[in-house]
Amino acid sequence: MSKTYQNNRRRAQQAAEDVAVPHTVSVAMEQIAASMKDGLLALAVQSGLAVMFAMLEEDVTALCGPRGKHNPDRIAVRHGSDAGSVVLGGRRLPIRRPRVRSADGAGEVAIPAYELFSSTEILNEMALGKMLGKLSTRRYRLGLEPVGGAVERSSTGTSKSAISRRFVAATERALAELMSADLSGLDLAALMLDGVHFGEHTCIVALGIGIDGTKHPLALVEGSTENATLARELIVGLRERGLNVTRPSWSCSTAPKRCAGRYWMCSTTR
Repeated sequence: MSKTYQNNRRRAQQAAEDVAVPHTVSVAMEQIAASMKDGLLALAVQSGLAVMFAMLEEDVTALCGPRGKHNPDRIAVRHGSDAGSVVLGGRRLPIRRPRVRSADGAGEVAIPAYELFSSTEILNEMALGKMLGKLSTRRYRLGLEPVGGAVERSSTGTSKSAISRRFVAATERALAELMSADLSGLDLAALMLDGVHFGEHTCIVALGIGIDGTKHPLALVEGSTENATLARELIVGLRERGLNVTRPSWSCSTAPKRCAGRYWMCSTTR
């Protein structure tokens, strides 16, 4: 499975730590007046965009120094602007982003604020939340908050195909995190295995119950039927991830008649 999402998350977190926040931001009254008719949220969006552009300029100044002042020690130089986009309320909003190149001409230098605001992680998480809330990809746009007519007309990334791709990316990430989480810190009172059928596919799911009654989804494996091999692989994987398999009470409801007591530490063997 691709590790791209992990790299994107690390870059976004690092960018958030490096972003320079301006002390003051000026918003033109004509911009405010144009947004007022679309409501308070649209007004807040326009103000937020003004803050974002000020933060971009602050980062550029931090890298290149003030405009019009010679600085022999600067590490980067301004290099015009280019088409870009940022994430806004489940959409992608096209903007002109500033460009910066290293002073020695080695290549382009990333602008922390732009790396943060253009990260797709928020888009993927929002798509996942909307889909889990039973909002279809076709109706995704209807579930977004209003951001003003001008922003809405220029925004992109809300088509059903784009939302479907984000949902797949978000679920892949969530599954990878579930299957790789360290389980050594869990204090379970019970561990249950059960088979769940999705069309022609079968998944055996492991669910742990903590001492305080909290339920912890632990892992799942996919197969064509419920069988001892799948359950054994699942339990061995939990043990390799640090789960103490000697303390909890075990319960298995995956076809006990066909199991015939072959599941390792399964309650049907007792």
